[in-house]
Amino acid sequence: MDKVLNNSDILFIYDAKLCNPNGDPDDENKPRMDYERSVNLVSDVRLKRYIRDYFQWTGQEVFVAKQDDKSVTATDRIKSLLNVEKSKVLTDEEKRTLLNKLIDVRLFGATMPIKIDEKKGSSTTFTGPVQFNWGFSLNKVRIVDSSGITSHFSSETDREQGTMGKDYRVYYSLIAFHGIVSAKRADKTLLKEGDLKLLDEAMVKAIPLMATTRSKIGQQPRLYLRVRYNDDFTFLGDLRNYIRLVEDNGSLRDISEVQLDIQPLCEYLTQHKDKIKEVYVWQDSLLQLVPFRNLSEALQSSEIKVKTV
Repeated sequence: MDKVLNNSDILFIYDAKLCNPNGDPDDENKPRMDYERSVNLVSDVRLKRYIRDYFQWTGQEVFVAKQDDKSVTATDRIKSLLNVEKSKVLTDEEKRTLLNKLIDVRLFGATMPIKIDEKKGSSTTFTGPVQFNWGFSLNKVRIVDSSGITSHFSSETDREQGTMGKDYRVYYSLIAFHGIVSAKRADKTLLKEGDLKLLDEAMVKAIPLMATTRSKIGQQPRLYLRVRYNDDFTFLGDLRNYIRLVEDNGSLRDISEVQLDIQPLCEYLTQHKDKIKEVYVWQDSLLQLVPFRNLSEALQSSEIKVKTV
């Protein structure tokens, strides 16, 4: 069995320009915000959806997906995956079959409710080894002042004007996520080393390919870092604590205006380099880092093994 024997910490940064990174259904689908701090928020569920969509687009089987472009119940999805007609409590062998088929469950886990009949049901839960905090913007974010839109068609046949609506977007948001890979949990979901390589790939490629709806286009990955440790009990914590914008006066509008200070991050990783097996890095050429222009080279100069994603 190809198992993951090491923990990892993940840092992922992407930006959003004149779009809605994550609408809040409880607030007119406005971008999620901490209004007291002018901080844009993005849920882990939104990020995982991009990754699942990318996996499905590249031919991987995922559990949280439509079937033939139609929404289905969890029970019907499980029956389809196991190729059975009648639902029942899952055996250990059937659980292994599902895990071997479903990359998103091996990574993120899932709760699989099964309706056996009108009175009885069952549920199987897998706790995912890969988890993310909610993302938040490193800069102060403002919602675009003008949000009114008019549709071309009227809502009623006797009206000449189109209907009015709202279209909420942010001017610019530089969003950072922290995530972990737990080796002990990976054992339980049969996570393989190849799955993590696909995750690295998806983190870099998913958003440009999957965020193509009218409200989501305008997002680009800028930095990805997965710090893989030598063991299954080390975590260095939220790596967002060790990065900061050089300047943020609340008016950032483009990646060309961003300078990200990574010296505290490099110093922190160097301080703990004896715990690190290797670091997987991807950096967008437009992201300006200081005082080290290239993160890979900065880490390598500290004798940390670096692999390019």
